[in-house]
Amino acid sequence: MALALPAWAQGGADVPALTLGEVVVSGDASGPLATRSILTSVDVLPRERIEDQAVANNWQLFGQVPGVMLTEFGQGNTSGKFSMRGFNGEGEINAVKLLIDGVPSNSNDGNMPYIDLAPLLDIESIEVVRGTNDPRYGLHNIAGNANIQTKSGGNYATGRLAYGSFGTRDAQAALGIEKGGFSQNYAVSYQKSDGYRDHSASEKAGFSGKWFYSPDDGASRYGLIVRHREATADEAGYLTRAQSRADPEMSPAHNAFDSDERRMTQVAAQAETVIGEDLYWTAQAYMNDLDDRRYVTFSAGVPQQERYVAENHVGASTTLTWRAGDTALGNLTLVGGLNMERQDNRSERYNTVRQVRQSRTRNQQFDFDIHGGFIQAVLRPTKDLTITPAYRVDAVSGSYANRLNGTNYDINDYGLIEQPKLSAVYKLAEGYSLYGNWGRSFQVGVGTAAYKVNQADDLAPSINEGWEAGMKFRPLGWLEGRVAVWRQTASNEARRRLNDPANDAENIGETRRQGVDVQLNAQPTAKLGLWAGAALQRSKILKADAASVQTEGKEIDHVPHLLYNLGADYRPSDALRLSAWMQGQSGYYLERTNTTGKFGGYALVNVSAAYRVSKAVEVELQVRNLGDRYYEYVWYDGSQSLHAPGSPRSIHAMLTARF
Repeated sequence: MALALPAWAQGGADVPALTLGEVVVSGDASGPLATRSILTSVDVLPRERIEDQAVANNWQLFGQVPGVMLTEFGQGNTSGKFSMRGFNGEGEINAVKLLIDGVPSNSNDGNMPYIDLAPLLDIESIEVVRGTNDPRYGLHNIAGNANIQTKSGGNYATGRLAYGSFGTRDAQAALGIEKGGFSQNYAVSYQKSDGYRDHSASEKAGFSGKWFYSPDDGASRYGLIVRHREATADEAGYLTRAQSRADPEMSPAHNAFDSDERRMTQVAAQAETVIGEDLYWTAQAYMNDLDDRRYVTFSAGVPQQERYVAENHVGASTTLTWRAGDTALGNLTLVGGLNMERQDNRSERYNTVRQVRQSRTRNQQFDFDIHGGFIQAVLRPTKDLTITPAYRVDAVSGSYANRLNGTNYDINDYGLIEQPKLSAVYKLAEGYSLYGNWGRSFQVGVGTAAYKVNQADDLAPSINEGWEAGMKFRPLGWLEGRVAVWRQTASNEARRRLNDPANDAENIGETRRQGVDVQLNAQPTAKLGLWAGAALQRSKILKADAASVQTEGKEIDHVPHLLYNLGADYRPSDALRLSAWMQGQSGYYLERTNTTGKFGGYALVNVSAAYRVSKAVEVELQVRNLGDRYYEYVWYDGSQSLHAPGSPRSIHAMLTARF
């Protein structure tokens, strides 16, 4: 149960938000400042496009969202991630703020290990915000944010059993109980697979519980969320180009002892209430805990590494919304918020042989704390025009201890990181609206790069300045779409050195990313739904760092020029549902001098057929990569390209019961 939202916050025709596929009208559980009210490219992936997917990891769900790039590492628990707006998924610059039910869910470096904490059957929707103008979040919100909303309230029981290619066994269950203002939501998941390559077996299990109480018919809501997940996996390793073409399912001998064991826990207490007639308050406190031990060998010529990460993050946030109503300036809503997060991070590395330690190469402990706040006005001077100026400020603090040599370092004094933002939308006519926005977001160092290790003077944050202009249109009752042009520049972009024992970063320089996004949703008949999206994008290093002048004017690595997806859903009868969808991308350069060729382009087709045997039971057959197309993720280690072949054709049978 959620607080009532004003019309401008409900994703109507006069805001840029789009629900992908068939539009389903439902309540919004994100509180008074709804994601759908952000005047930028917002996409909502509904439950109907989530719960029937045969995926091993939640990041794969984002392949249905236009303008989102998937990077599939295929290395056990380090399986892959999503990115957007011309930022790649290499893990060097992690530009997306991830949230689960509004709880910040990034690791210290901005990666997303927590993304699988939400069991698939528990996900109600996924909301993706692209751009620099959302003031609600600071850290990692460089190119946008994504919020995984799970089920809240209701009375239901759902279970699913699945068996598929590569010995994949999957069992999930979700339960909702609501009575007398008290709601309980539970979900469990278990998956075991032999993997599509040699030495790639995995086993995963997770639990999620939500308990909320609404004592006054929904005017207030207080609750607790607990999630836990454990996963173990072997790592097949990377292949040389010759190996990947000769035998893509092989695992080299030097990867025989590579594996990963990961444990994650998230706990959050949340509250929201109405204070008086026009004042709304939300608050939360949370804790994220990550324990990950990985053994990895990147190529035959390097030793195996043991990588151990232990992170504990605690945080809190609060927002206050005042709906002033009609004023001399127009209809006015003011929103303000504060947030803080304290991180205790530990990072160790060892050179190992068959998982036996030989030498220690890293022993780091670093505290990283961030405090921020924002204020935003939503002003409607006329019924057709909405203007939303906003201002956000963040500040970081902390310290770093190198336990290998007993040295300690202060964090860079980045000062107050100011981020002004401005957005507007104008309703041209019924079904047509123009929107535009401008804003700044920021990047600070991750790992030891945030601290004064190699310099005496403080570093400045990298400021990302972006704008977007677009149109949302509904020329017919059954057809809607959006087209947008965007650009984002960074002042002094830095990226993490992935295999650096010091856990440091290197400067890229001044960069520019720009593109055009086009999206269409169509429901020409009650039985047929169509959707399509494409993103044309370009990246460029405008002014390179002095240490890498050869990259000036070149493209940023692992950024394809084209991303696209399209699909169709057809219901010939109430019992039968057929779906087909395609996703793909063009190739990308492997490094910033652009001299090692392009790789990584693909076009994959997936199909499914579901039949409702009875009111409660449905069976489904899903085929992924129908054409059995070869595709791969590729990176460059400085001397050669290394390849991770993607999954070949796979078939999955699912039995789902809903009560």
